Amino acid sequence: MPIDGLEPKLAGLRIVHLSDFHLGLPSRGSRAAGRAVEWTAAREPDLVVVTGDLVSRPRGEAMLRPLLDRLGDRCYAVLGNHDVEHSRDPFSRTVGLRDLAPATLLVDESASLEVHGRTVQLVGVDPRAYRERRAQPWRLVDPEAHLRILLCHFPYVLDTLPPGAFQLVLAGHMHDGQISLPLPSGKLRLANPRARYTSGLYQRGGTWMHISPGLGTTFVPFRFFARPEATELVLQPA
Repeated sequence: MPIDGLEPKLAGLRIVHLSDFHLGLPSRGSRAAGRAVEWTAAREPDLVVVTGDLVSRPRGEAMLRPLLDRLGDRCYAVLGNHDVEHSRDPFSRTVGLRDLAPATLLVDESASLEVHGRTVQLVGVDPRAYRERRAQPWRLVDPEAHLRILLCHFPYVLDTLPPGAFQLVLAGHMHDGQISLPLPSGKLRLANPRARYTSGLYQRGGTWMHISPGLGTTFVPFRFFARPEATELVLQPA
């Protein structure tokens, strides 16, 4: 990813982006999440981020804990709407996650860490504040940080950000449609056929956003033409 103004010492910074485990429901997504975590641990990236919807039923918490242990303390996470029971899925139930140690949970909070001798700031959005239109993550920005990354479950947060507040936004939620049809004109995503942001990379002003297709499922326990994905992003100066 070409990042405007990226410090030379941060060139080659590797971030693994995971999202939407939806653990606790009968689904092949649980196996996908386990495979993604093992792949991530083997690659030893500089950072790991998980952008919400970690569990969909209380029993999913017991499955989540060993995955977070495997990812270690370089993992930062935010909650999604399923984690706080804002969901239309009748099978979903909240768990009330508060502590994801050794991972760091960011709920309208920020954290800074040193990578290659430079300061990287991560800001996480609370899905409840976002849905109530109270979220203002730019107020947490550290202007002295060499790289500022926003974690938000919902990709449309990109449209609310002041120019230059963050160089990188990481989001999930969309599942790449989960049930999609391949058409000559492109992919028809049945869950959100009119969505402007679906998966992959987008740019607005000087900010890049990556939307993870996620790993799990909701409503129905399968995907069609919307493969689960764990993504490694390699940052380079633009």
